[in-house]
Amino acid sequence: MNILIANDDGVFAPGIQALAQALKPLGRVVIVAPESERSGFSSALTLDRPLRPIPVAEDVWAVNGTPADCVYLAMNGLFDFEFDLVVSGINSGANLGDDVLYSGTVGAAFEGRLMEQAAIAVSLAGSNVRSYQRPEDYAVAAKWVHDFIAQGIPTLPERHIFNINIPDVAQIQGTQITYQGRRIQSKPITSQVDPRGRQVYWIGLAGEAVTDPKKSDLNVQSDFLQLPMVMSVLHQFKWMQRITVF
Repeated sequence: MNILIANDDGVFAPGIQALAQALKPLGRVVIVAPESERSGFSSALTLDRPLRPIPVAEDVWAVNGTPADCVYLAMNGLFDFEFDLVVSGINSGANLGDDVLYSGTVGAAFEGRLMEQAAIAVSLAGSNVRSYQRPEDYAVAAKWVHDFIAQGIPTLPERHIFNINIPDVAQIQGTQITYQGRRIQSKPITSQVDPRGRQVYWIGLAGEAVTDPKKSDLNVQSDFLQLPMVMSVLHQFKWMQRITVF
C-alpha cells in the first residue's frame, strides 16, 4: 500500500512524524506537506505562483503551498506511482462542527476524496496539545490510526471522507457516532492601531457551540458535546463522514 500523508502544521510538525512512523508497517509512506504552518487554509489551491516541492529526506517533501496543494501535486504527477490512501494529520487541536470548513487538515483529506479508499483527516483534541513538541506525544493517536486502517477502512459513499478526532488520553476506550455540530455567529473583530499608526484588525474568536434543535431528538450527540470523552467522531456532513473516539 502507498500512503500519502499531509497536514497543515508543517512538514516538521511532531504530529505528522508520529503518524508516518506508525503507518510504515502498512506500506510505503510518503510525506508531502507545507514547508511551514498553513492552518485555516481549508481547500485553497495556489494559482498565482508556481509551487516548489523540495525533498528534505527520503520520501519527505516540503512544499511552499497549502495543504490541498500538497495532496494535489502528489496525486497529479509529482510521483511516478499512485497512492492508495490519503491521511492528513495528526493535527494539533480538534476539528469539530463548523470549524472543519476552515481546516487545512480536513482540506488536505478532502483533496483525496476521489480515491478508491476514503481519505482520512486526524486531529488530537485536548487542552495541552498545542504545546506538544515531540512525536511521542502523538503516539497513542497514531497507533489508533494504524489499527483503524489495518483492520480495513469502512466503506463510505462516493466523495466522502473520514474526519477523526482523538482525545489526548493514555488509553482509548472506544468510538462514538455523532453528527456535525455547529456554532453561533463568530465574535466581533478586534480593531487596533499598530506602532506606525495604521488600523489593523484581528479575526474574532469562534462562537459557542449550540445544539441543533432538528437533531435533538435523534439518538446521537453533537461532536462538540461528545468531546472530550470521545476519541474520534464519525458523522456525515454532505461529503464527510465523522468518527468520534473516546
